Amino acid sequence: MTSEKRVVVIGGGLAGLRLADRLGPAAAVTVLGEESHVPYNRVLLAEVLAGRYAPEVTALPAPGPALRRGVRAVRVDRAERAVHCDDGTVAPYDTLVLATGSNAVLPPLRGLFEPEGRDLPDGVHAFRTMDDCLALSAVVRPGVRAVVIGGGLLGVSAARALAARGAVVVLAQQGERLMERHLDADASALLAAHLTELGVEIHTECRVRGLVTAGPPAAPLAEPGARRGAGAPRKVTGVELADGYRLEADVVVLACGVRPRTGLAQAAGLDVRTGIVVDDHLRTSDPRIHAIGDCAEHAGQVYGLAGAALEQADALAAVLGGATAPYTGTRALTRLTLGGAGNGSLDLAAFGETTPRPGDDVVRLADATRRTYRKVVLRGDLLVGGVLLGELSTVGALARTWEGGEPPHDLFHLLTDDGGH
Repeated sequence: MTSEKRVVVIGGGLAGLRLADRLGPAAAVTVLGEESHVPYNRVLLAEVLAGRYAPEVTALPAPGPALRRGVRAVRVDRAERAVHCDDGTVAPYDTLVLATGSNAVLPPLRGLFEPEGRDLPDGVHAFRTMDDCLALSAVVRPGVRAVVIGGGLLGVSAARALAARGAVVVLAQQGERLMERHLDADASALLAAHLTELGVEIHTECRVRGLVTAGPPAAPLAEPGARRGAGAPRKVTGVELADGYRLEADVVVLACGVRPRTGLAQAAGLDVRTGIVVDDHLRTSDPRIHAIGDCAEHAGQVYGLAGAALEQADALAAVLGGATAPYTGTRALTRLTLGGAGNGSLDLAAFGETTPRPGDDVVRLADATRRTYRKVVLRGDLLVGGVLLGELSTVGALARTWEGGEPPHDLFHLLTDDGGH
């Protein structure tokens, strides 16, 4: 990569900044970051919400002058090879990289939006950005009634963090169990028991139908028939479930997953399915444009995980530097720590295929006293996935065996405490 070649990266998150760092100071790189905050590690937002970390602890390494903060790309002109920004500036490129990330999914709930409106009621928050995190932190205090909608990784993290701040938390999950994409029934039950001990009330197979809202208290009416002023903010007061039951709420957190941000790519005429489709060199349907991170879809998969974003950034840096080795996908390991000082903690990790297919072998080790659980899935002689809760000393050795695609030499040793050393 030479300094004469102009690289524009849209997105100042983990993937975009990693790529800029890997390309180095010799490259002519411009990173357009929509958020005005100092770049931060999104993975740590739950720790900020829980009060364990100050926001500045999440800061990513300073990218220097390559990053333009608070600048939003609004249009990609492929013919003139330029990115048009909301501040009126134009960034010409020789190579464009889309690292636009993902947005929080806002479910189709009654009462979420007013007709023709796009403003959330007061007290309703997504949980995706630093602004979301700071807004939640400002309203959470002991005794606040909080309902978290969604029992995946994001919802579990948010519920734990709110409980750590003293909120009275209810977690509503539409599926049969918590973190059903990552955990089997036994592991999910252990997770639910731990959250319950932290004070979280859990409802599974529970569909939320809508929000209950109210306007601000009406001012004394000067004359009969007078009405509250138009545009007065609504305040959430509860959550209505599909069976008609109502949960009282001062705060509602929408943790219903994320969706790749593909709007710029679609408007530019690039191939988009769930994410922006890329090949083994992370190229889109326009060979001058690449995509990495949460917005990219490779071989039919959108990862949505930090590890994959970093691996893709490294792979693309190598490609732009002249390497020909293809990106073959990421073997993603999910890790989460729940609880803190005084509450105990529960560590969990999941990798690969945690749900066995017919004919697969499953090995489980459980210790109810120590509240540990380990399960691995074997397909023939190969380790294809696993779940660990409570004690992760062996996760490194298991993950290396899984990533290497080699038959485990001593599976029992890998599953015991000494296996990770």
